Amino acid sequence: QVQLVESGGGLVQSGGSLRLSCAASGTIFSIYDMGWYRQAPGKQRELVAAVTSGGSTNYADAVKGRFTISRDNAKNTVSLQKNSLKPEDTAVYYCNGRYWKFFWYNYWGQGTQVTVSS
Repeated sequence: QVQLVESGGGLVQSGGSLRLSCAASGTIFSIYDMGWYRQAPGKQRELVAAVTSGGSTNYADAVKGRFTISRDNAKNTVSLQKNSLKPEDTAVYYCNGRYWKFFWYNYWGQGTQVTVSS
């Protein structure tokens, strides 16, 4: 059974940094496309950053230049380095993993709260 466990959330002041990590178990991590999503109160969940199994990355416009996603296939982890944080980055951040074999297999972590104070 696939498990994704996030860590690294917390409270930080505006302009500060945080690093989120997601550890995967129960699967062949390297075949998965991995992503970080976030959901703020009253808003829909949105993609923040993603990295494919091949290492290609993409970012939401709101975080380009501030956030960096990376993966370590040897450690089965994906990380999100967040710099220059803003109050609008406050949300629950979710780790996502998916791969395609006739249809999408899609897995989620439990989420970690990030709060940025002004």
